[in-house]
Amino acid sequence: MSEKIKREEKNAEKKTVKASVQDEIDYVKGEMSHLKEHTTERIVTMGSGLRSFAEWAAFGVLVGLAAGFVASVFGLLLGEITAYRMTHPQLILGLPFAGLSIVFLYYHFGESGDGGTNLVLDSVRKGGNVPWYVAVRIFLATAVTHLFGGSAGREGAALQLGGSISSTLAKILHREDKNPTITVMCGMSAAFSALFGTPLAAAVFAMEVVNVGKMYYPALVPCSFAALVGSMVAKAMGVESEVFDMFAIPELTAVTFVKVLILAAGCALVSMLFCIILHGAHTFFHRPIWNKYVSVFTAGTVVVLLTVLVNSSDYMGTGMHVIARAIEGEVRPEAFLLKIVFTALTLGACYKGGEIVPSFFVGATFGCIAGQILGLSPSLCAGVGMVSVFCGVTNCPISSLLIAAELFGFEGIHYFLIGVVVSYTLSGYYTLYSSQKIIYRKYRQKRM
Repeated sequence: MSEKIKREEKNAEKKTVKASVQDEIDYVKGEMSHLKEHTTERIVTMGSGLRSFAEWAAFGVLVGLAAGFVASVFGLLLGEITAYRMTHPQLILGLPFAGLSIVFLYYHFGESGDGGTNLVLDSVRKGGNVPWYVAVRIFLATAVTHLFGGSAGREGAALQLGGSISSTLAKILHREDKNPTITVMCGMSAAFSALFGTPLAAAVFAMEVVNVGKMYYPALVPCSFAALVGSMVAKAMGVESEVFDMFAIPELTAVTFVKVLILAAGCALVSMLFCIILHGAHTFFHRPIWNKYVSVFTAGTVVVLLTVLVNSSDYMGTGMHVIARAIEGEVRPEAFLLKIVFTALTLGACYKGGEIVPSFFVGATFGCIAGQILGLSPSLCAGVGMVSVFCGVTNCPISSLLIAAELFGFEGIHYFLIGVVVSYTLSGYYTLYSSQKIIYRKYRQKRM
């Protein structure tokens, strides 16, 4: 009997071991099957990622070549126009009549209306395209504005040029349905980089300016490639990058920290004032009671009279030479206020150009004066003021820091950091672009 029990126990033990081994085999098979499926999925995902990378990288290079070339031609043309105007200051007398030609161009070429840079930002947000004629209109209108001494920049025009060229290229390549948002951003980066020579800031600015607080990272590869290629094209064509040398940069101490803090707070106020006056002028000259031709002629006439009154050509065009003087510590105390007024009159009517370089002008001249008052290096304060006001009017702190690094180098970058973050926070929700959206609020709201 005992032998029988032992045999039964051994048989039961064998069955248990066999079942256990079978469970292990089944488990291993299951894991191998899962690993195979997971590996296949990863390979498919990697393949899709590589294909997407290759497509957008190639598109970024093409946009960089096309938009970089057009923007470079535009930049070289503006350089020649500026040089000619400076030797013929009497051209300012033709500004009112030049405004009439711009109004005629905008209301008889392409669709009626003028969204300007806001049109590009809306296209990015809504996934639309920027029509080809936008590039033609802004190219011609900005050239006319600069030729006759209007107070405007060029980078705002670059955003429209780039967005239009990129959208047109996507349509030619039958890629208009391949994420139009990225397409427009790509062109913005290329043209901005070619005109101003700041590829790092250009790549980020296009992703940062549309929705404050939320960057569109899927556009990182094409925007970066487009910005770098655009910059190389511009360099090859002889477009000079803007680089400034600051001097007398002090060591960061508690005293210098507080002084730069005060400067940054002042820059925030100036940026708010700039936005208020600019939008106020636009509202005034675009009231229903105004005829477009009357408004632009009136604004041009006022600019002419003010130019004669101040007896200076400093406020015509971009004013890059004034920015350079401010970095060297030489500036008139009222320069930043006069530039705000001249720019508001020019862009508030129907003259064309950009708002970014005027913001640099305002910031640099204000910073230089503030530095003299605070007893801190006027050269350093001009640089900090230039970037801080730009940040205040665009709400783009990361782009502002990159611009500081590319224009001034990394020496004294901690001062730029203070200026940018303080100006960004204290400037509130004012902005140059009405189509810009605040995704995350700057301040925490109190609960009722």
